[in-house]
Amino acid sequence: MNQIINRTQKHSSSISMPFKARLSWNLIGLMPAYLVMFFLMIIPLGIIFYVSMMTSDPYGGYEAVFSLESYQQILFTYDWDDNLNLNFQYLLIIARTLLLASATAIICLIISFPVAYYISRQSTSTKALLLYLITLPFWVSMVIRVYAWVLILSNDGVLESSLTFLGLTSGMDSLLYNNNAMLVGMVYSYIPLMILPIYASIEKLDARLTEAASDLYSTRLNTLTKIILPLCKPGIVAGFILVFVPCLGTVLEPMLLGGGKTMMMGNLIQNQFSIARNWSFGASLAVVLLIIVMLFLMWNARKSSRPIVEGSAV
Repeated sequence: MNQIINRTQKHSSSISMPFKARLSWNLIGLMPAYLVMFFLMIIPLGIIFYVSMMTSDPYGGYEAVFSLESYQQILFTYDWDDNLNLNFQYLLIIARTLLLASATAIICLIISFPVAYYISRQSTSTKALLLYLITLPFWVSMVIRVYAWVLILSNDGVLESSLTFLGLTSGMDSLLYNNNAMLVGMVYSYIPLMILPIYASIEKLDARLTEAASDLYSTRLNTLTKIILPLCKPGIVAGFILVFVPCLGTVLEPMLLGGGKTMMMGNLIQNQFSIARNWSFGASLAVVLLIIVMLFLMWNARKSSRPIVEGSAV
């Protein structure tokens, strides 16, 4: 009996020691990543939270005095008698940001899915060429790409000149400096981030499933809604996140295509740090934007973790 116990202890120790060694080596190997995340993400976020809860300095920057006035400023403002009044100005900017970001992601999804499906059905060489063309804009600076739309949408620009040459219009108002111009610029800037994840999901799709659906006399609409879209859901969700989240903090489109007068949260935060020098208020807006992003990601993670209901027929 004692011999059996000794053999069991030796065997367990021989198993646990390599596991402990592997665990220590894993920690050592991941230590550079942990350090990068700590110094480049955790510490900056901590600084933003700290500054957002400090008092704004009238001469710029902040004072090391605890205060939540910067968060209060998002919803309220003081009148001449120092009474708090509800202020919808910043709430409208937040609502505009969420609306334009959602509209951009939805439009990118509608355009990207047929494009990605078409690319996946081409030959290998054609796929490589088309994917190269999709990623080609990333080789050019974002500033140049967005500014190109200023030349297209402005008065006497490419669009107006082309329509006038074709005799379709004798003159038109400028299409710049409004929500539509910003929406066009954001769709153009971020649509490759939607195409690539959807293409990756469609590329992994087993063609035998669609063939089986066709053999079972399923319509194309049923095949799309019951087979293709559910199996491509991870790529669709990933593309939606990759487009929606950057659109929340976009700066160039409101600045160039919106003319600086149509504010979004990105350039509002930038103005607070650079022009108004109200660091506490800018930090509080950044925290609110971070909370919106985290809530969206948590909602998406919870929705994605739900079990798939079986029994749906083709």
